[in-house]
Amino acid sequence: MTTNELTLPQAKVQGGGRSPRRRRVIGAGKQMHAGPVTYVVLTVFALVSLAPLVWTAIAASRNNERLAQSPPPLWFGANLFKNLQAAWDQAGLGTAMVNSTIVAGTITLGTVLFSTLAGFAFAKLRFRFSSTLLLLTIGTMMIPPQLAVVPLYLWMADLGWSNQLQTVILPTLVSAFGTFFMRQYLVQALPSELIEAARVDGASSLRVVWHVVFPAARPAMAVLGLLTFVFAWNDFLWPIIALNQQNPTVQVALNSLGTGYVPDQAVIMAGALLGTLPLLIAFILFGKQIVGGIMQGAIKG
Repeated sequence: MTTNELTLPQAKVQGGGRSPRRRRVIGAGKQMHAGPVTYVVLTVFALVSLAPLVWTAIAASRNNERLAQSPPPLWFGANLFKNLQAAWDQAGLGTAMVNSTIVAGTITLGTVLFSTLAGFAFAKLRFRFSSTLLLLTIGTMMIPPQLAVVPLYLWMADLGWSNQLQTVILPTLVSAFGTFFMRQYLVQALPSELIEAARVDGASSLRVVWHVVFPAARPAMAVLGLLTFVFAWNDFLWPIIALNQQNPTVQVALNSLGTGYVPDQAVIMAGALLGTLPLLIAFILFGKQIVGGIMQGAIKG
């Protein structure tokens, strides 16, 4: 039987019908829409997440007497700017903000740079004992940081760095978590053929890192940078041991607001609000790039 002699049903089956694979591909391209239940759940989670920040702002706008009453206030008062000024002056937050910016910025740049280089080495380079070194690096994450406080302080004292910012910066310039995070990302996101092509074109190791590794790792570097900055800005245990009130970070400076026979809770909340504002500004400015980096890494993985 020739093609012209096919009956109409046979022609539809052989030529006009869509295969199951074709139907699945077409169905996969449809956009999913959220229902009302999804919006309700997301709204509840958003309100619960924002509640501590909103309560901090409300408490910072009241006075100590009102915060001691029951029920607590549920709306803003008139003392916000007064309490912010009091917290700024009492804690010396001007110097503390500058110090925290230097410390958190330096730690972030160092961690992102060194973690990317180490992650690239573990992901794509072949060298002796690479698996053992990676296992040891991950193993350091299991050690509680409190165990290293005493020997670390003695080491910094021997270097003559007591009460100086490099005491806080140096021990955290390299992160085991950052190294493992970048290694896992680069294994999927950076094809080995791309590195080999750059080598064939005569690129040196530095050019390979600058022109191939860094562009491929940019989304993960953005995510790691934000996480590191938040951790370094909020770190309290080691800075309170290594620094004093004459050269503090924000968290060390805020510790001075809780002293006194009757601590002023409103001023303490105002100081906490001031210490949180830089993180909120950083997320507002770079949140879109951070979320895009997370999604791109999830798609590539």
